[in-house]
Amino acid sequence: MADVPQITVDELVARHEVLLLDAYGVLMDSSGSLSGAVELIDRLNRAGRPYHILTNDSSRLPATSADRYRSFGLDIDADRIVSSGSLIAHYFQSQSLAGARCAVLGTGDSLRYVDGAGGHIVPPDEPFDVLVIGGVSGFPFIETMDSVLSTLLRRMDEDAKVHLVLMNPDMLYPRGNGRFGIAAGSIALALEAALRLRYPDRDDVEFVRLGKPHAAIFEEAQRRCGTRDMLMVGDQLATDIRGANDFGIESVLVETGITGPSMAALPANLRPTYRMPSLAAPSH
Repeated sequence: MADVPQITVDELVARHEVLLLDAYGVLMDSSGSLSGAVELIDRLNRAGRPYHILTNDSSRLPATSADRYRSFGLDIDADRIVSSGSLIAHYFQSQSLAGARCAVLGTGDSLRYVDGAGGHIVPPDEPFDVLVIGGVSGFPFIETMDSVLSTLLRRMDEDAKVHLVLMNPDMLYPRGNGRFGIAAGSIALALEAALRLRYPDRDDVEFVRLGKPHAAIFEEAQRRCGTRDMLMVGDQLATDIRGANDFGIESVLVETGITGPSMAALPANLRPTYRMPSLAAPSH
């Protein structure tokens, strides 16, 4: 990726009205804030610059995320956080799912997103109309997955219409110190593979994916800030960079998360406008 021009924090702040910042891999990992992140947020806050955190983390409500960010020294208000979890309310409205029976994989906050959208939460071993994946924690993994899969196959054998919704399309996330974790998107891939194995001729065995790289989360950011003069700063080609490219805005790949500097030639939809080793990279 040496042919992608490098940019500094000073330059990216100067060139665009609004910054859209991914959280994990750009500002922080599971262990704390990353180098340069606290300084950037403090700089934007002091200058009164508009910015939003665009995150696929649907395991926490914005208020919960804001508390976590502050514990890492990142002074970010909840109203600046655009989470993929918040998009489920519009999906439920568009599909007339108010009152639908919903099995939810995720944390207590994942369940609150679904409850707030009008879903009726049921245990995974009871018949459900909607299966929502919000995260990989907050439940006993193997036991719950077995139960969800069994109920899902039983419902589909009955030709029931089951909505499959993935709030967080990420497949992995950086935990820090060279460690990575499985994210909600990987659960969806496993369930989709099982469904295709059992129902090779059906076309309703894929999850509806909310969050980056899909347009809805960028549209929500644009609605909040009132401009398309936005720059996406992220660490993942398949979500942050592809999403920005598809939406028609510029992007910066920060090499402190999932995607490092060793990538070879990239297809156009995954090619960032700029790159930077980290938010603390010195001016060139």
